[in-house]
Amino acid sequence: MKGLYCRAGHAEPKFVIQEMVLPDVLGSHLVRVQVKACGLSPLDLKLLNDVGIQRDLIPVGREVSGVVLQVGAKVSFFQPQDEVVGILPLDSPCSGLCELIDIDEHYLVQKPEKLSPVCVAGALRDGLSAYTALHTHARMAAGHTLLVLDGGSSFGLMCIQLACYHGVKVFTTSHTPEEHTFLEQLRPSVAKVIPVYKDQSELLSVVMEETGGLGVDIVIDSGVRLQEKESDETKLLPHKHDIISVLGVGGHWVTSHKELQLDPPDCRLLHLKSASLTFLNHEVWTASSAQQGRYLHILKDIVEKMSTGVLRPQPEEAVPLYEATVTMETVQRHQKKKAVVQL
Repeated sequence: MKGLYCRAGHAEPKFVIQEMVLPDVLGSHLVRVQVKACGLSPLDLKLLNDVGIQRDLIPVGREVSGVVLQVGAKVSFFQPQDEVVGILPLDSPCSGLCELIDIDEHYLVQKPEKLSPVCVAGALRDGLSAYTALHTHARMAAGHTLLVLDGGSSFGLMCIQLACYHGVKVFTTSHTPEEHTFLEQLRPSVAKVIPVYKDQSELLSVVMEETGGLGVDIVIDSGVRLQEKESDETKLLPHKHDIISVLGVGGHWVTSHKELQLDPPDCRLLHLKSASLTFLNHEVWTASSAQQGRYLHILKDIVEKMSTGVLRPQPEEAVPLYEATVTMETVQRHQKKKAVVQL
C-alpha cells in the first residue's frame, strides 16, 4: 500500500510516494478506515520541528473522510460501515493518502450521510479554524461586529457564514473584482464588502464610518503587513497599526501571523482600548489531548452545520491520486491554497 510523504532534508521539501504496511493486529482504541477523500494543506515544517517531531519521511494529507472497516477491541464510538471524518494528529505515522489508515477513535466523528467525502475533507480544517477563532478565542456573541480580512478565502468564507448564523454584523475585504461580486451576493449578506484591491488605505475610514467611529468587536486576519513599505506579496494585507486602529474598546484581534511583532506604540494603543490579541494555531487541538472532548464536539458541530447548509464551503475540484505529488507541490509553494484528492 502506497502513501504520500515529504522528505524534508532538502532546500525545498520533496514529496515522494512510499510503501506503507499496516500491522496485522489492530490496537484496542484504533479504527481502520478506508479513505475516500483527503484534503491537502501546506506542511508547517517549522511547527513540526518545534514540537519535536523529526522524521526523515513526514506523512502528507491529514484531513480524511472514509468508511470504517474494522475496530479495535475497546472502540466504543464506531462500528464497521460507519462513515467518518477527522484530522490525523501531528505525530500520525500514516499518510491520509493511503487507501487504508489506522487512527485513534478519539480523532473521528460520524459523517452525515448527505455530506460528500470530497466536500468535508476539503473544508474541515478551515471550518475548525473559523470555529476556534470565533468561539474559543473571540467569544463571539449576537450583536457583535466582526471584520474578516480576505473574506473570499476558504477560511474567510467559513468565518463569515459562522458569524452570520450567530447574529453577528460582518464586514469583510475583497482582493479581486470577482471576489467582491461573490461576497456581495452572499446570503445571509454581509454588512459591507471593502475592495482593498482598489485602495488599501480605505479600510480604516470605511470601518470607522460603518461603526459610527466605535470600531469593531472582533478582527480576524489571514496575514499582516509589518512594514509600511509594500511588496507584491503583502500589498493587499492590512498593516498591523490599521488592524489595531479598527478595534473597538475591549475588542479581540485573532491573528494567523506566526511571527507578529508589536512595537511599544502598538501595545500602548491596545492597552488604551483594553483590547486583546490572540494567535490562531490551526494545530492546537490535535497537538494536545487536554480538551479532547471539546474538540470532538466542535468537529461534530462543524460537519452538522455543513450538512444543513449553515456552512457552505467553496467546492474543491477533486484530483485523482496519481496527481497528488504534483498537486501537493503547488499547495506547499502556496500557488494553491487547498486541494482535495479523491481515492
